[in-house]
Amino acid sequence: MKSIIVFASGAGSNFSNIVQYAKTNNAFSIALLVVNKEDAPVILLAKEQAIPVLLLNKEVFNSSEWIATLAAYRPSLIVLAGFLWKLPENLVTAFAGKIINIHPSLLPKHGGKGMYGMRVHNAVKEANEKETGITIHYVNEHYDEGAIIMQEKTAINAIDAPEEIAKKVQELEHHFLPITIHSLLK
Repeated sequence: MKSIIVFASGAGSNFSNIVQYAKTNNAFSIALLVVNKEDAPVILLAKEQAIPVLLLNKEVFNSSEWIATLAAYRPSLIVLAGFLWKLPENLVTAFAGKIINIHPSLLPKHGGKGMYGMRVHNAVKEANEKETGITIHYVNEHYDEGAIIMQEKTAINAIDAPEEIAKKVQELEHHFLPITIHSLLK
């Protein structure tokens, strides 16, 4: 069975959804969770599932010493699921074509440095967009500029608050991220 490594920074709703999909469909295993916040709720989710956790500080993250640790897990794919740090170039190079990210907008709109979470949904609202969605893309050395794997859209009503937009986008994330991972691993 192929395995993946997931990077996350927060609550872990996408991580939890990936775990459930993998179990239900016997699709792949999650070899490791990489986090950058010691109090991230996603850590508890991983421990409940007996998934090892690697906590990194900024200094170690920007070094190359931990890349061999990742390589030892022999991941078929690395999935960024709400991970907020830009990956160092040596990591992107070491796993070229094997790192994907999910972004909560239809790239290239509302992407780039500092564009994550509610910042994206607020920008979508302020731009009076009629639709938004998700983009799953390969990771390269630039924020949100890697080749697009897939996009999925949802309509926005003029009365939708950013929180409602976020809810619509999260539904897309939860549905499409696990099946896209599965598809890429086939």
